[in-house]
Amino acid sequence: MASASALFATALVMALMLAGSSTSHAARHLADTTPAAAPAAVPGIPAIPKPPVPTVPAAALPPMPAVPTMPAAAGMPPIPAVPTVPAVTVPPMPTVPAVPAATLPPMPAVPTVPNAALPPMPPMPAVPKVTLPPIPAVPKVTLPPMPSIPSAVPMPFLAPPPSA
Repeated sequence: MASASALFATALVMALMLAGSSTSHAARHLADTTPAAAPAAVPGIPAIPKPPVPTVPAAALPPMPAVPTMPAAAGMPPIPAVPTVPAVTVPPMPTVPAVPAATLPPMPAVPTVPNAALPPMPPMPAVPKVTLPPIPAVPKVTLPPMPSIPSAVPMPFLAPPPSA
């Protein structure tokens, strides 16, 4: 279960990294490119006048209220000081003994395989042509007609309650 949640968390982080990098790259690309020149007027199509942008009146905001200060709590004890850990002297690391250089015996030579001439392959015998007997015909069987199923089949749970 823990491995599935770790895998999901890893996949989520990777997806967020990929999504963040692609959007920032696109934003940087848009910021670096120069704006395109306005297209030339097409003859025969009248130019559309731009409507004026209305000015928004400046709104006066109320002053920001001051943040009240918290009074010192009377019943809270002071935070104790963190004790200092005494310095410990560690013994020196023992030296690792050197491995003596061992002389290894020479590697034995790999024997070569002689290039032997193989005997010729024997000829494959010919497969005789066999004529198969004809397959007998399957007789045509007429099935009896399918019985009709009535459309109004009484259901036991839809029956009216018995009269008392």
